[in-house]
Amino acid sequence: MNGFNDFAIARAVHVFAVLIWIGGVAFVTLVLLPACRSLAEPQAQLDLFERLEHRFAGIARHSVLLAGASGLWLVWRLGVWDRFTDPLNWWWMHGMVVVWTLFAVMLFILEPFVLDKLFKAAAQRDPLGTMARIQRLHQVLLTVSLIVVLGAVAGSHGGWRFG
Repeated sequence: MNGFNDFAIARAVHVFAVLIWIGGVAFVTLVLLPACRSLAEPQAQLDLFERLEHRFAGIARHSVLLAGASGLWLVWRLGVWDRFTDPLNWWWMHGMVVVWTLFAVMLFILEPFVLDKLFKAAAQRDPLGTMARIQRLHQVLLTVSLIVVLGAVAGSHGGWRFG
């Protein structure tokens, strides 16, 4: 073993970033939101969710940036741009880009500039309904993210090659 293995480091950074990011989404979806919704007082539900989710948002932003940068590096370094047009690879390659883009837009644009205001206004009108909508959105995002992660791991190791 000699030299610097940029591919191995980029792949490790990519897996690490996705693990922290999607693992955090899983925690929020499967643990935090149900725990918040179990509180009797609607305002307490909102306050706890907002306080804890806000702490995770910074971690998620860094993880999403790392995942995007390392993913782009891996595609460039490996020269696998053609996977975006290959019928056996296109869905999970595009899936990674779509999921990354959704979270990047949400974390860097919508959440700080739009969703925060909408969340507060909706929470004043209907706190329980707002928490239910937030939980459904997280469930959809987590489900899509996990499907793409499974597809990408299998696909990057030839799992979608049949015959």
